This record gives sequence, structure tokens and C-alpha cells, in this order.
Amino acid sequence: MKQSDTPVSIDTSLTQIGRDPKSQYGFVNAPIYRGSTVIFDTVEDLQNGRARYHYGTEGTPTISHLENAWSEISGAAGTVLSPSGLGAVSLALMATLKSGDHLLMTDSVYRPTREFCRDFLERFGVEITYYDPMVGAGISELIKENTSTIFLEAPGSQSFEVQDVPAITEIAKARGIKTIIDNTWATPLFFKAHEHGCDLSVEAGTKYLGGHSDLLMGLVTANEETWPALRKVYDNLGMLPGAEDCFLALRGLRTLHIRLKEAQSRALELANWLQEQPEVIKILHPAFPDCPGHEFWKRDFTGSTGLFSVVLDPKYNSTGLANMLDNMRIFGMGYSWGGFESLVIPFDCSSYRTVTDWNPGGLTIRLQVGLEDLEDIKQDLRDGLDRLSV
Repeated sequence: MKQSDTPVSIDTSLTQIGRDPKSQYGFVNAPIYRGSTVIFDTVEDLQNGRARYHYGTEGTPTISHLENAWSEISGAAGTVLSPSGLGAVSLALMATLKSGDHLLMTDSVYRPTREFCRDFLERFGVEITYYDPMVGAGISELIKENTSTIFLEAPGSQSFEVQDVPAITEIAKARGIKTIIDNTWATPLFFKAHEHGCDLSVEAGTKYLGGHSDLLMGLVTANEETWPALRKVYDNLGMLPGAEDCFLALRGLRTLHIRLKEAQSRALELANWLQEQPEVIKILHPAFPDCPGHEFWKRDFTGSTGLFSVVLDPKYNSTGLANMLDNMRIFGMGYSWGGFESLVIPFDCSSYRTVTDWNPGGLTIRLQVGLEDLEDIKQDLRDGLDRLSV
């Protein structure tokens, strides 16, 4: 690509970064590099590590293309990849924690992250305190002498509280504490985590980056100060994804912004329609004024995506909900999101929240809005809501 000092829009940038047709014999997309062994020309080169890559666990050109592209759109010093979003969370936490440290973890966190804290970090001597996601600047009262890390998730991936990220990161920086955010819902296109003070940002590329429900991928970006520690953990663990998955992620990158904008438009239309249905008492969507932290979303985010939750009238019971969900025609029941298909899950945070009460007022479902005809999606939900009364 010809170089120019004139800035381009994100849509244009996404079509250009992470590839170099000149070095690819003119082909538009970068080839897939598979490999473990790297051959050196001389003993001196081998012994002194004189090569761009030394072994497959360090990466390949395919991996580097994706890392460099993601760093550019995230405004990061560097990116590492992992075979899953949970793997990315693990890498980030291990980059900032050691035995004897104290971790502040939002109570709204993705449940597998909570399980990693319980089953792994605590076993290796990390002290963990869960905090109310809406604590904001009150986080200062929870900081201990050994607090090294604060973990945020905005919004929560089921309950959708939006945290006051700048308030928390400002306090953390003043105390020399690292901050990590799970930014999967918004992606770097709708929320610039590093610009808002986060040291590390985690995304599950399984979701919107992949976009087609056919890969598992995790990405962690770091600012300049935290990048060496993150890269060291990554190199020590050798936890990298396969070449084909990186190729698919690069392909998904090209249409990411277009798909996010479409997801935003569809989800907002559907959420507003659902709010008018008599079976629904509340919509949990950051763009809705009564969603916890809506003011922070409005201030800090540049968009919303296709995932939100619905609170049903308390007169409905679990039998009726099963009758609704078991017979959906378009919506599948599945835990992921960000793909082309519409998904729904029932959920209840009350069994694992530890410092905040989960009492939304009725049974709750989470919706991922796909690319099916929106009128068909509405009809599928309308038929399902009719089945709640059994």
C-alpha cells in the first residue's frame, strides 16, 4: 500500500492493515504460514537469534499480521493472541499478578473469568475481592497495600452494567495499580480502552472479529508500560492460536465495522420493539437510559453492539420460559454471540454474585441479534412470548 500522511477512516483502515500485497506477489490477502521449525543460515545466526522468528511458538507472519492490525485499531503498544477469549483473560491476569498480590474483580464479570480466579489464581496465592461494578471512584476504599490489579468489564456480558472506567483507572494509576478490561462487547471500534486509561484490554475475537461462529480467538492489547510483561508471559506459555484461525480473524477484520454498525441498528430496533411488548418489564441495554451506567456509556462509548438482555414480567415462571425457548424457530440456544445467527439464553446471576444482589424483578433472557430478516426475528420472539403462559 502507498504511504501517506493523510489519515483515513476506520472503514478504510480495516481494509488495508494486516496485509502487504507487495511482499505477497501482488495477492490481496496474506498467505497462511504454518510451522514449528525455523531454519537458520549459520551457527552464528542460530546462537545469536538473528532472525525475525526463532520458533513457531514465538509466532509466524500470519500471527504478526493480526497482532499488528489489532494493535493499530486499539491504539496499543502491542498485542498477543490466544486460542480463546478465556485464554486472553488468563494471559492478562498472569501478566500483572504474582503470589501474595490482591486482585479487585468486578462482580459482574464473565462467569468463566470468575472460575479462573477461584480455581487457579487463589490456588497460587492471589487474594481476590469482588466489587460492585457501579462503585466508580469508591474503588479507592477497597484498595489494599498489596493490590496490584483491578479488573473491569464494561458492560457486564449478561447484566449490562457500564462501569465508570476513567474514574477507576485514574485512581489505579495514582496508586501504581494495573487495570485490565474485558472489552469484548464494544470492541476497540466502539470503546478505546487505552485512551480511557486501561493498561490491558482483553477481547474474545471468537465474537465479532470472527463474526461467523467458526473460530475461537482471544486478543490482549497493552500500553507501552505494560507491554513487556505481557509479551514475556506470552512467550513463556507459548499459548498461541492456529494459523487458520488467524487467517479467518483477518478476514473478519475487513468487515468488522460494517457488521458492528448493522448489529447496533438491529439490536436497538429490536430492543425498542421488545420494550413495548406486555410480557417485558425492562430492557438491559447500555443505550437505554434506565440501564445501570447508561451515562458512562453515553460519555465514553461511540456505539453499541448486538447483545442485550430482557427482563420478563414476574408472573411468568421457569416452565413457561422453557416452553418459550424450546420451541423457537429462528433463535438458537447457545452461549456465544457476535456471529450471523440469532441466539438466546436464559440466565440468573444470583447463584454466583457475591457482593451485589441480582434481583431484576423477573426471569431474564439474553439475546444476540443476528442477520436474519428483522421482521422474522420479531415474529419468532412474538410467538415465543405467547408461549410463556402455560
